[in-house]
Order: sequence, then C-alpha cells, then structure tokens
Amino acid sequence: MKASPNADTTILFVKGEDFPANNIVKFLLGFTNKGSENFIVESLDASFRYPQDYQFYIQNFTALQLGIVVPASRQATFEYSFIPAEPMGGRPFGLVVNLNYKDGNGNVFQDAVFNQTVTIVEREDGLDGETIFMYVFLSGLGLLVVVGLHQLLESRKRRRPAAKVEMGTSSHNDVDLSWIPQETLNQIMQSRRDKASPRRSPRKRNQKRSAAPTSDSAPSAATARAPQTSAPPELSPSAERREKR
Repeated sequence: MKASPNADTTILFVKGEDFPANNIVKFLLGFTNKGSENFIVESLDASFRYPQDYQFYIQNFTALQLGIVVPASRQATFEYSFIPAEPMGGRPFGLVVNLNYKDGNGNVFQDAVFNQTVTIVEREDGLDGETIFMYVFLSGLGLLVVVGLHQLLESRKRRRPAAKVEMGTSSHNDVDLSWIPQETLNQIMQSRRDKASPRRSPRKRNQKRSAAPTSDSAPSAATARAPQTSAPPELSPSAERREKR
C-alpha cells in the first residue's frame, strides 16, 4: 500500500532522535488533508526491524487505534510513545512508523512516516541488573580467593615443625643431646674414653724398657758384696766397761 497524493504527514520526536533503552520514546505525528474529500485515520503503529532486512521484525509495538475523520483542507496531530527493550541497547535497528487511513470511497492507504536506521542508546543513569550481578559475583570470587589463601597458609604453618632453640646451661648434665644422632654420640663418648686413659708414646715406652736392666743389676751387685764382712770396730775402754756391765 502507498500513501495518498492528497495527504501529507510529518513527524517530530519530543526528546530528539535519541532512543535510550528501557526509556519512553515519544513523538508527534501531523496529518494534513490536501484534497477535497474527507480522510479517516484508522491506526498508527511502530516497530523495530532488522537493518539488513526490513521484513524481519525485532520488536513490534502495539498499534494505536484512532478512527478520526480529517475533513478536507484540515490538519490533525497524533501522539504516540513506545519503550525500546533493554537488551537492544548499543545496537542499530530500523525504525518504521506507519499511518493507516482511507478516503470516503473506501480506498485504503498507508504512509511510512518514518523509515530509518537508528541506534538504541544504553542507559547510563543508575545500575542495571547485569552490572549489580557482576559486582556481586566479583565480590564473592574475591572473598573465596582470600579465604583459600588463608587456609593454605594455615595448613603450611601446621605442617612446619617448630624450630628448636638451644638454651645456655650451667652444667653439662642439663645439655639436651636429643637432637644429635646416636652414631655421633657414640663417637663422642668413645673419644672421651680414649682421652681419660692416657697413652704413652712409643718413645717413652722404649726409654722405660732400656732403663729396666740397670735397676735389675743393682740387687745383684749388692748380693755379690754381701759375703764380704768388714772387721768390727775397736771399742773404747769406756765402751768395754759398759758391755761388761
């Protein structure tokens, strides 16, 4: 269907040709009857189409039923509003606005008042559901990472043995030797035993052996001299008297 040559239409978007997603878009449509017969305006509809193929509907809005008679050489203005879907934000779509009317003889006409590609603008005021969900998800993920790292550090601390600190002692009996291997302790005890029993050097043993015959010859000489008796000493007269008494 085509538009009548005796009719003229105009369109005006109230807030300019900006189409924010999930917001009301309002426009005014003017109709002028330039003929000598009346026109009956039946309905007004709008829809978003696929830009590469206008036969494919993306979002179809409810048609506004009018049924208004516009006499010859008269004008009429109609108001229409629609809300673009939120998921359509940031994408281009074809917007088609059609005005359906007929004349007094029953001839039906359709005028594509607006038929252009527009871009739906994303909302920037406030937070939408997807953004809130993303923030909540990232917060939960960060909390899980922090808890996991804390548990990992705690498990490593439990597995690591406590370091033994050697404390100064006042006596050897208070020394903790449990950290020394048993084999090393045995070697230390054996070295202490060896130090406790002094060993003579080979030179001293040889000197002792060479000195042994000299000590043995003294008794033999004494024994050899034993048979030799010396004359008794002469007694003085006074000593003789004492012996007689």
